Amino acid sequence: MNSGNRLLSGILMILIGILIGMIVMFLRQDMSAVDLTEVRFTEVNRSDVPVWTNEDLEKIDDRFVFRSVARNVTPTVVYIETIVPTRNQNFRGEGEEEEDSSIWRRFMPPRAQTVGSGVLISSDGYILTNNHVVEDAIRDGITVTLEDKRSFESRVVGRDPSTDLAVIKIDGSGLPHATIGNSDYLEVGEWVMAIGNPFRLQSTVTAGIVSALGREVDIINDLLRIESFIQTDAAINRGNSGGALVNTSGELIGINTAIATQSGSYQGYGFAVPSNLAMKVATDIIEHGAVRRGMLGVQIRSVDSNLVRSTGLDRIRGVYVSDVDNSGAAGIAGLRASDVILGVNDQQVNASNQLQEKVAMFRPGDSITLTVWRNGETIEIKAELKELERPEPEPEELSQNNQQQIEPRDEPYYEERPAPGDNSGISFHLFEPFGLTVQGLSSPQDPDQFDFYIEEISPDSPAHRRGVPVGSQIVEINGEELTGSDQMEQLFSRAVRNQTSVQLKIKTEQGSVGYYNLTP
Repeated sequence: MNSGNRLLSGILMILIGILIGMIVMFLRQDMSAVDLTEVRFTEVNRSDVPVWTNEDLEKIDDRFVFRSVARNVTPTVVYIETIVPTRNQNFRGEGEEEEDSSIWRRFMPPRAQTVGSGVLISSDGYILTNNHVVEDAIRDGITVTLEDKRSFESRVVGRDPSTDLAVIKIDGSGLPHATIGNSDYLEVGEWVMAIGNPFRLQSTVTAGIVSALGREVDIINDLLRIESFIQTDAAINRGNSGGALVNTSGELIGINTAIATQSGSYQGYGFAVPSNLAMKVATDIIEHGAVRRGMLGVQIRSVDSNLVRSTGLDRIRGVYVSDVDNSGAAGIAGLRASDVILGVNDQQVNASNQLQEKVAMFRPGDSITLTVWRNGETIEIKAELKELERPEPEPEELSQNNQQQIEPRDEPYYEERPAPGDNSGISFHLFEPFGLTVQGLSSPQDPDQFDFYIEEISPDSPAHRRGVPVGSQIVEINGEELTGSDQMEQLFSRAVRNQTSVQLKIKTEQGSVGYYNLTP
């Protein structure tokens, strides 16, 4: 056999081998397809009881209590919608047609709707919120929605621009309300939760830590502002204003007020008014209709390295007194310029805003003990605080705001007329200073004894802007129980002549009591 035949025979044998291998492979695949293994169902054990209980987890880390805190606190935080005037002539309400909008605009100024948050602090409907949430609200323009979707009309009880706080009221009973904590015990690094309604997203909960205490960030536009904020990295956005900042015990330790941002939204830091200061303001407003704040009568600045050398202090601490009002509480008590205040009632102060916050916790007539560094020695000075007087605006500011001084006059500020069709009552119409029409109804038992009710309120008047409710009874004026028309005329006329405000204690038709300060 020649070499060519042997080569062909070899190639043929290889091809035959490959063919046989392929046939064997196909046969094995067919056999494996039917060679099945018997599988039995295996029961999986399940349990509704976790390995770690909530109580065990809460002992391990404070963050595990967020769920229970949110469940307990969220019902106490409310959603506030406020209708305010706007200068935007192109504003149209949602769904409003262009033609209708132009017609309505001829008869009423355009209005906008803003949103915010608030915290229920009592079962009968007192709500603590920010002043900037409600300050521009029109009459009957504040609506409060609870977490359970119930809605109420609300009225302003009082506002405090210096702390950006306000108290509003809804008529109700048995309402959920917050447990108030002591913000003096708060520490940097402590876990906190912010609860509110950012971007109209109701009942939103965020968490973070306390980033700093006693922050002053110049965000309150008021000459007598008090800024000693809690700083937190819990997310706070537009709509969170007035909401709750709570600790891991579910206690209210702050009222969310502002954010530090260049974009208008959250960028890592938010600020809250400490609960101790907030509740002092709220209590004053509820009990007296306005904040009663004690005045020390000093000009102050925080201590720096230069002042340490000039005062002989051992380190940077305290608040330097640069000037003293001799007729004020500090001057009468013996405080001097160049003194350094180290503490108030045994509580240290190391910044001017901290001192302002501590003094703001007291009312006129209260005595406080100041720890003072003077000439290398530490002494204690007791001072009795005086009434804080808000400085009067300059005439230029008045003209810019289209306000006018009301000149004193001899004639009464009333137009007296009998009530229509009924001799049992007399209506007393106040002229422009307050915008009230009050009806006096005599008692059947004593014709000389009157009860006075608010019959009408003039548009764009002080009573209208403060939201005084029509139909309410005036119980007291400036703390005096109201019994006669002459007394009413004297109190209101005196306020106009002296350019001072009057405080009305009123009782609504639902039986709620509130206070309203009206300035002519």
